[in-house]
Amino acid sequence: MQIPFFSSAPMHQPLKVELDAFWQKFYDSNWYVLGPEVEAFEAAYAAFNQTRFCVGVANGLDALHIALKALGVGPGDEVIVPSNTYIASWLGVSQVGAIPVPVEPDPHTWNIDPQRIEAAISTRTRVIMPVHLYGQACEMGPIMELATRYDVALVEDNAQAHGARWQGKLTGSFGQINGVSFYPTKNLGALGDAGAVTTNDSALADFAKMYRNYGSRQRYYNEMPGLNSRLDAVQAGILRIKLAHLASWNAEREVLANRYLEQLRGIKQLRLPTLGTDCTSVWHLFVVLAERRDALQVYLQERGIGTLIHYPLPPHLQEAYFPLGFKRGQFPIAEQIAQKCLSLPLYPGMPVAHLDQVVDAIGAFYQS
Repeated sequence: MQIPFFSSAPMHQPLKVELDAFWQKFYDSNWYVLGPEVEAFEAAYAAFNQTRFCVGVANGLDALHIALKALGVGPGDEVIVPSNTYIASWLGVSQVGAIPVPVEPDPHTWNIDPQRIEAAISTRTRVIMPVHLYGQACEMGPIMELATRYDVALVEDNAQAHGARWQGKLTGSFGQINGVSFYPTKNLGALGDAGAVTTNDSALADFAKMYRNYGSRQRYYNEMPGLNSRLDAVQAGILRIKLAHLASWNAEREVLANRYLEQLRGIKQLRLPTLGTDCTSVWHLFVVLAERRDALQVYLQERGIGTLIHYPLPPHLQEAYFPLGFKRGQFPIAEQIAQKCLSLPLYPGMPVAHLDQVVDAIGAFYQS
Protein backbone atom coordinates (compact mmCIF):
# COMPACT_ATOMS: atom_id res chain seq x y z
CA MET A 1 0.00 0.00 0.00
CA GLN A 2 1.25 3.48 -0.88
CA ILE A 3 -1.03 4.84 1.86
CA PRO A 4 -1.47 2.22 4.59
CA PHE A 5 -4.58 2.13 6.72
CA PHE A 6 -2.37 2.14 9.82
CA SER A 7 1.33 2.26 10.57
CA SER A 8 3.00 2.21 13.97
CA ALA A 9 6.39 3.20 12.51
CA PRO A 10 6.02 6.99 12.97
CA MET A 11 5.21 6.42 16.66
CA HIS A 12 7.81 3.75 17.35
CA GLN A 13 10.82 5.13 15.47
CA PRO A 14 11.39 8.13 17.82
CA LEU A 15 11.13 5.76 20.80
CA LYS A 16 13.57 3.18 19.51
CA VAL A 17 16.51 4.14 21.73
CA GLU A 18 14.30 4.25 24.83
CA LEU A 19 12.59 0.96 23.96
CA ASP A 20 15.91 -0.74 23.23
CA ALA A 21 17.28 0.41 26.59
CA PHE A 22 14.17 -0.85 28.34
CA TRP A 23 14.45 -4.23 26.63
CA GLN A 24 18.02 -4.70 27.81
CA LYS A 25 17.09 -3.73 31.36
CA PHE A 26 14.07 -6.03 31.26
CA TYR A 27 16.08 -8.93 29.86
CA ASP A 28 18.67 -8.60 32.62
CA SER A 29 16.05 -8.30 35.38
CA ASN A 30 15.08 -12.00 35.34
CA TRP A 31 11.54 -11.00 36.37
CA TYR A 32 9.12 -11.54 33.50
CA VAL A 33 5.65 -12.09 35.01
CA LEU A 34 3.86 -9.46 37.13
CA GLY A 35 6.35 -7.73 39.46
CA PRO A 36 7.73 -4.17 39.36
CA GLU A 37 7.10 -3.37 35.69
CA VAL A 38 3.43 -4.30 35.89
CA GLU A 39 2.97 -2.44 39.18
CA ALA A 40 4.64 0.67 37.76
CA PHE A 41 2.41 0.68 34.69
CA GLU A 42 -0.71 0.05 36.76
CA ALA A 43 0.10 3.05 38.92
CA ALA A 44 0.88 5.23 35.88
CA TYR A 45 -2.28 4.29 34.00
CA ALA A 46 -4.49 4.73 37.06
CA ALA A 47 -3.06 8.22 37.50
CA PHE A 48 -3.60 9.01 33.82
CA ASN A 49 -7.17 7.69 33.86
CA GLN A 50 -7.97 9.42 37.17
CA THR A 51 -9.03 6.21 38.89
CA ARG A 52 -7.71 4.76 42.13
CA PHE A 53 -6.78 1.40 40.63
CA CYS A 54 -5.66 -0.20 37.40
CA VAL A 55 -5.15 -3.98 37.19
CA GLY A 56 -3.23 -5.26 34.18
CA VAL A 57 -4.61 -8.33 32.41
CA ALA A 58 -3.81 -10.28 29.26
CA ASN A 59 -6.19 -8.56 26.84
CA GLY A 60 -9.30 -6.44 26.51
CA LEU A 61 -11.74 -9.35 26.34
CA ASP A 62 -10.40 -10.75 29.60
CA ALA A 63 -10.75 -7.26 31.09
CA LEU A 64 -14.49 -7.26 30.39
CA HIS A 65 -14.85 -10.86 31.60
CA ILE A 66 -13.04 -10.09 34.85
CA ALA A 67 -14.97 -6.84 35.38
CA LEU A 68 -18.30 -8.64 35.11
CA LYS A 69 -17.07 -11.54 37.25
CA ALA A 70 -15.96 -9.10 39.94
CA LEU A 71 -19.53 -7.77 40.10
CA GLY A 72 -20.92 -11.26 40.51
CA VAL A 73 -22.64 -11.33 37.12
CA GLY A 74 -23.45 -14.89 36.08
CA PRO A 75 -25.89 -17.29 34.41
CA GLY A 76 -29.38 -15.91 33.90
CA ASP A 77 -28.32 -12.30 34.36
CA GLU A 78 -28.72 -9.76 31.56
CA VAL A 79 -26.21 -7.14 30.43
CA ILE A 80 -27.27 -4.30 28.15
CA VAL A 81 -24.81 -3.89 25.29
CA PRO A 82 -24.75 -1.87 22.04
CA SER A 83 -26.05 -3.59 18.92
CA ASN A 84 -23.27 -1.76 17.08
CA THR A 85 -19.91 -2.82 18.53
CA TYR A 86 -17.05 -5.24 18.13
CA ILE A 87 -18.14 -8.72 19.20
CA ALA A 88 -15.71 -8.76 22.17
CA SER A 89 -18.18 -6.57 24.09
CA TRP A 90 -20.76 -9.36 23.81
CA LEU A 91 -18.26 -12.17 24.34
CA GLY A 92 -17.26 -10.79 27.74
CA VAL A 93 -20.91 -11.12 28.76
CA SER A 94 -21.21 -14.65 27.38
CA GLN A 95 -18.04 -15.80 29.13
CA VAL A 96 -19.62 -15.27 32.55
CA GLY A 97 -22.79 -17.06 31.44
CA ALA A 98 -24.91 -13.92 31.20
CA ILE A 99 -27.14 -12.82 28.30
CA PRO A 100 -26.27 -9.82 26.09
CA VAL A 101 -29.30 -7.58 25.50
CA PRO A 102 -28.67 -5.31 22.50
CA VAL A 103 -29.71 -1.67 22.29
CA GLU A 104 -29.49 0.31 19.07
CA PRO A 105 -27.06 3.22 18.61
CA ASP A 106 -27.81 6.87 18.14
CA PRO A 107 -27.93 7.20 14.31
CA HIS A 108 -25.68 10.28 14.45
CA THR A 109 -22.95 9.36 16.96
CA TRP A 110 -23.15 5.56 16.42
CA ASN A 111 -22.71 5.05 20.17
CA ILE A 112 -25.42 3.38 22.25
CA ASP A 113 -28.53 5.57 22.38
CA PRO A 114 -29.30 6.48 26.01
CA GLN A 115 -32.95 7.10 25.06
CA ARG A 116 -33.38 3.44 24.04
CA ILE A 117 -31.77 1.80 27.07
CA GLU A 118 -34.68 2.05 29.49
CA ALA A 119 -36.97 -0.10 27.33
CA ALA A 120 -34.38 -2.91 27.45
CA ILE A 121 -34.09 -3.00 31.26
CA SER A 122 -35.76 -5.97 32.94
CA THR A 123 -35.80 -7.55 36.38
CA ARG A 124 -32.79 -9.62 35.27
CA THR A 125 -30.66 -6.66 34.18
CA ARG A 126 -27.46 -6.48 36.21
CA VAL A 127 -25.22 -4.21 34.13
CA ILE A 128 -25.33 -1.51 31.46
CA MET A 129 -22.19 -1.70 29.30
CA PRO A 130 -21.65 1.40 27.11
CA VAL A 131 -18.89 1.11 24.50
CA HIS A 132 -16.98 4.27 23.60
CA LEU A 133 -16.88 3.24 19.96
CA TYR A 134 -14.29 4.47 17.44
CA GLY A 135 -12.74 6.65 20.17
CA GLN A 136 -15.78 8.83 21.00
CA ALA A 137 -17.07 9.07 24.56
CA CYS A 138 -20.67 8.02 25.11
CA GLU A 139 -23.14 10.53 26.54
CA MET A 140 -22.72 9.26 30.08
CA GLY A 141 -25.15 11.50 31.99
CA PRO A 142 -28.43 9.79 31.07
CA ILE A 143 -26.76 6.35 31.15
CA MET A 144 -25.56 6.89 34.71
CA GLU A 145 -28.98 8.22 35.71
CA LEU A 146 -30.64 5.03 34.45
CA ALA A 147 -28.08 2.83 36.21
CA THR A 148 -28.76 4.65 39.49
CA ARG A 149 -32.54 4.66 39.10
CA TYR A 150 -32.74 0.94 38.33
CA ASP A 151 -29.93 -0.02 40.71
CA VAL A 152 -27.79 -1.74 38.08
CA ALA A 153 -24.03 -1.59 37.68
CA LEU A 154 -22.16 0.34 35.03
CA VAL A 155 -19.21 -1.25 33.20
CA GLU A 156 -17.50 0.75 30.45
CA ASP A 157 -15.90 -0.92 27.46
CA ASN A 158 -13.08 1.57 27.01
CA ALA A 159 -11.08 -0.44 24.49
CA GLN A 160 -10.99 2.32 21.86
CA ALA A 161 -11.12 5.61 23.72
CA HIS A 162 -8.02 6.15 25.89
CA GLY A 163 -8.20 9.84 26.76
CA ALA A 164 -11.71 10.66 25.55
CA ARG A 165 -13.97 12.68 27.86
CA TRP A 166 -17.61 13.36 28.65
CA GLN A 167 -18.10 16.72 30.39
CA GLY A 168 -14.35 16.79 31.01
CA LYS A 169 -14.20 13.43 32.78
CA LEU A 170 -12.25 10.56 31.26
CA THR A 171 -13.83 7.46 29.84
CA GLY A 172 -12.97 4.43 31.92
CA SER A 173 -13.60 6.35 35.14
CA PHE A 174 -17.42 6.38 35.28
CA GLY A 175 -18.24 2.71 35.86
CA GLN A 176 -17.86 0.65 39.00
CA ILE A 177 -15.24 -1.32 37.06
CA ASN A 178 -14.24 -0.98 33.42
CA GLY A 179 -12.36 -2.82 30.68
CA VAL A 180 -9.47 -1.48 28.61
CA SER A 181 -7.64 -2.96 25.62
CA PHE A 182 -4.07 -2.18 24.62
CA TYR A 183 -4.10 -4.16 21.36
CA PRO A 184 -1.24 -2.86 19.13
CA THR A 185 -3.46 -0.67 16.92
CA LYS A 186 -5.19 1.07 19.83
CA ASN A 187 -4.33 4.68 20.68
CA LEU A 188 -2.20 3.28 23.51
CA GLY A 189 -1.01 0.00 22.04
CA ALA A 190 1.33 -2.69 23.30
CA LEU A 191 3.50 -4.84 21.04
CA GLY A 192 1.12 -7.74 21.54
CA ASP A 193 -2.10 -8.45 23.39
CA ALA A 194 -2.62 -6.54 26.62
CA GLY A 195 -5.46 -5.09 28.68
CA ALA A 196 -6.52 -3.76 32.08
CA VAL A 197 -9.46 -3.05 34.32
CA THR A 198 -9.91 0.33 35.99
CA THR A 199 -11.92 1.02 39.13
CA ASN A 200 -12.20 3.21 42.21
CA ASP A 201 -13.37 0.28 44.34
CA SER A 202 -10.61 -1.43 46.33
CA ALA A 203 -12.61 -4.66 46.75
CA LEU A 204 -13.19 -4.95 43.01
CA ALA A 205 -9.51 -4.25 42.32
CA ASP A 206 -8.46 -6.92 44.83
CA PHE A 207 -10.81 -9.43 43.19
CA ALA A 208 -9.42 -8.64 39.74
CA LYS A 209 -5.83 -9.12 40.95
CA MET A 210 -6.73 -12.46 42.46
CA TYR A 211 -8.91 -13.72 39.63
CA ARG A 212 -6.36 -12.88 36.90
CA ASN A 213 -3.77 -14.97 38.78
CA TYR A 214 -5.40 -18.40 39.07
CA GLY A 215 -7.69 -17.11 41.83
CA SER A 216 -4.68 -16.76 44.11
CA ARG A 217 -3.51 -14.03 46.46
CA GLN A 218 -0.73 -16.14 47.98
CA ARG A 219 1.41 -18.40 45.84
CA TYR A 220 0.11 -21.99 45.67
CA TYR A 221 -3.05 -21.09 47.67
CA ASN A 222 -6.15 -20.62 45.53
CA GLU A 223 -9.41 -19.15 46.80
CA MET A 224 -11.40 -19.76 43.59
CA PRO A 225 -11.01 -21.16 40.07
CA GLY A 226 -9.46 -18.13 38.40
CA LEU A 227 -7.78 -17.34 35.10
CA ASN A 228 -4.24 -17.01 33.90
CA SER A 229 -4.69 -13.49 32.54
CA ARG A 230 -1.66 -11.56 33.68
CA LEU A 231 -0.35 -8.54 31.79
CA ASP A 232 3.10 -9.47 30.49
CA ALA A 233 5.80 -7.49 32.25
CA VAL A 234 7.49 -6.62 28.95
CA GLN A 235 4.22 -5.21 27.59
CA ALA A 236 3.70 -3.24 30.80
CA GLY A 237 7.11 -1.61 30.42
CA ILE A 238 6.48 -0.74 26.78
CA LEU A 239 3.06 0.69 27.61
CA ARG A 240 4.49 2.85 30.38
CA ILE A 241 7.00 4.37 27.94
CA LYS A 242 4.31 4.97 25.33
CA LEU A 243 1.82 6.40 27.85
CA ALA A 244 3.95 9.53 28.16
CA HIS A 245 3.29 10.22 24.46
CA LEU A 246 -0.42 9.40 24.35
CA ALA A 247 -1.64 12.98 24.73
CA SER A 248 0.47 14.24 21.81
CA TRP A 249 -0.54 11.27 19.65
CA ASN A 250 -4.21 11.90 20.40
CA ALA A 251 -3.72 15.56 19.51
CA GLU A 252 -2.26 14.53 16.14
CA ARG A 253 -5.26 12.30 15.52
CA GLU A 254 -7.58 15.21 16.23
CA VAL A 255 -5.79 17.47 13.75
CA LEU A 256 -6.06 14.81 11.05
CA ALA A 257 -9.70 14.08 11.86
CA ASN A 258 -10.61 17.76 11.66
CA ARG A 259 -8.93 17.99 8.28
CA TYR A 260 -10.98 15.03 7.05
CA LEU A 261 -14.16 16.62 8.39
CA GLU A 262 -13.41 19.92 6.68
CA GLN A 263 -12.45 18.47 3.32
CA LEU A 264 -15.10 15.72 3.08
CA ARG A 265 -18.02 17.87 4.20
CA GLY A 266 -19.14 18.66 0.66
CA ILE A 267 -19.48 15.04 -0.49
CA LYS A 268 -23.18 14.31 -0.09
CA GLN A 269 -22.72 10.55 -0.52
CA LEU A 270 -20.83 10.40 2.80
CA ARG A 271 -22.19 10.67 6.32
CA LEU A 272 -19.42 11.98 8.55
CA PRO A 273 -18.92 11.23 12.24
CA THR A 274 -20.80 13.46 14.68
CA LEU A 275 -19.86 14.12 18.29
CA GLY A 276 -22.47 13.78 21.02
CA THR A 277 -23.29 16.52 23.51
CA ASP A 278 -20.32 17.24 25.83
CA CYS A 279 -18.37 14.37 24.21
CA THR A 280 -14.87 14.34 22.83
CA SER A 281 -13.21 11.77 20.59
CA VAL A 282 -9.62 10.57 20.45
CA TRP A 283 -10.30 9.36 16.89
CA HIS A 284 -9.16 5.79 17.28
CA LEU A 285 -10.89 5.33 13.94
CA PHE A 286 -12.23 7.78 11.37
CA VAL A 287 -15.38 6.09 10.13
CA VAL A 288 -17.74 7.35 7.44
CA LEU A 289 -20.98 5.89 6.14
CA ALA A 290 -20.56 5.71 2.38
CA GLU A 291 -22.96 5.11 -0.46
CA ARG A 292 -21.67 2.32 -2.71
CA ARG A 293 -19.24 1.46 0.10
CA ASP A 294 -17.86 -1.74 -1.38
CA ALA A 295 -17.16 -0.16 -4.78
CA LEU A 296 -15.48 2.80 -3.06
CA GLN A 297 -13.26 0.49 -1.04
CA VAL A 298 -12.15 -1.36 -4.18
CA TYR A 299 -11.53 1.96 -5.97
CA LEU A 300 -9.31 3.18 -3.14
CA GLN A 301 -7.47 -0.14 -2.92
CA GLU A 302 -6.68 0.00 -6.64
CA ARG A 303 -5.05 3.37 -5.97
CA GLY A 304 -2.93 2.06 -3.12
CA ILE A 305 -5.10 3.40 -0.30
CA GLY A 306 -5.79 1.05 2.60
CA THR A 307 -9.17 1.01 4.35
CA LEU A 308 -10.99 -1.34 6.71
CA ILE A 309 -14.59 -2.02 7.72
CA HIS A 310 -15.41 -1.71 11.42
CA TYR A 311 -17.50 -3.91 11.43
CA PRO A 312 -18.99 -5.83 8.46
CA LEU A 313 -21.49 -7.90 10.47
CA PRO A 314 -23.09 -6.83 13.76
CA PRO A 315 -22.91 -9.27 16.69
CA HIS A 316 -26.60 -10.24 16.56
CA LEU A 317 -26.09 -11.68 13.05
CA GLN A 318 -22.87 -13.54 13.86
CA GLU A 319 -23.08 -17.34 13.85
CA ALA A 320 -21.81 -17.32 17.42
CA TYR A 321 -25.10 -15.72 18.52
CA PHE A 322 -27.55 -17.70 16.37
CA PRO A 323 -28.75 -19.48 19.56
CA LEU A 324 -30.18 -16.19 20.87
CA GLY A 325 -32.59 -16.15 17.94
CA PHE A 326 -32.01 -12.65 16.61
CA LYS A 327 -33.28 -11.99 13.08
CA ARG A 328 -32.03 -9.80 10.26
CA GLY A 329 -33.86 -6.49 10.45
CA GLN A 330 -34.28 -6.66 14.21
CA PHE A 331 -31.62 -3.98 14.79
CA PRO A 332 -31.79 -1.94 11.58
CA ILE A 333 -29.54 0.95 12.64
CA ALA A 334 -26.66 -1.39 13.46
CA GLU A 335 -27.25 -3.27 10.22
CA GLN A 336 -27.24 -0.08 8.15
CA ILE A 337 -23.97 1.03 9.75
CA ALA A 338 -22.43 -2.37 8.97
CA GLN A 339 -23.51 -2.09 5.34
CA LYS A 340 -22.13 1.41 4.81
CA CYS A 341 -19.26 2.01 7.26
CA LEU A 342 -15.73 2.52 5.99
CA SER A 343 -12.68 3.40 8.10
CA LEU A 344 -10.22 5.75 6.43
CA PRO A 345 -6.47 5.90 7.13
CA LEU A 346 -5.63 7.86 10.28
CA TYR A 347 -2.71 7.44 12.66
CA PRO A 348 -0.13 9.64 14.42
CA GLY A 349 2.59 10.60 11.99
CA MET A 350 0.41 10.14 8.92
CA PRO A 351 1.55 12.70 6.33
CA VAL A 352 -1.03 15.35 5.58
CA ALA A 353 -0.31 14.82 1.89
CA HIS A 354 -1.52 11.23 2.26
CA LEU A 355 -4.76 12.39 3.85
CA ASP A 356 -5.28 14.85 1.01
CA GLN A 357 -4.75 12.05 -1.52
CA VAL A 358 -7.43 9.98 0.24
CA VAL A 359 -9.85 12.92 0.07
CA ASP A 360 -9.08 13.54 -3.61
CA ALA A 361 -9.60 9.87 -4.46
CA ILE A 362 -12.98 9.75 -2.67
CA GLY A 363 -14.05 12.91 -4.46
CA ALA A 364 -13.00 11.49 -7.82
CA PHE A 365 -14.91 8.27 -7.16
CA TYR A 366 -18.19 10.05 -6.52
CA GLN A 367 -17.71 12.55 -9.32
CA SER A 368 -17.34 9.65 -11.73
